[in-house]
Amino acid sequence: MALALDEIRDELAPESLLADVQRAWRNAVGPAIAEEAQPTAERGGVVTVSCSASVWAQELDLMAPAIIERLGGLLGPGRVSRLRCVALPPRS
Repeated sequence: MALALDEIRDELAPESLLADVQRAWRNAVGPAIAEEAQPTAERGGVVTVSCSASVWAQELDLMAPAIIERLGGLLGPGRVSRLRCVALPPRS
């Protein structure tokens, strides 16, 4: 059942870099970070990541090169050029 739901979700998801990053995010950063920070916007290859607290935003700023490299491995190199990490919890 979960596999069928994943397939339907992927079919209905919009074709955009943000949607691709959102699907790959947990695999790129791991479950602990994914619980505290989520990609919420994208413009020109710059992905905005909304973090639950400023300490998470600072930590992800430091980790950004490694995260971008992992996203490149999952999505193709050069698609994400920069992470913009903000301490702004995402809207539910």
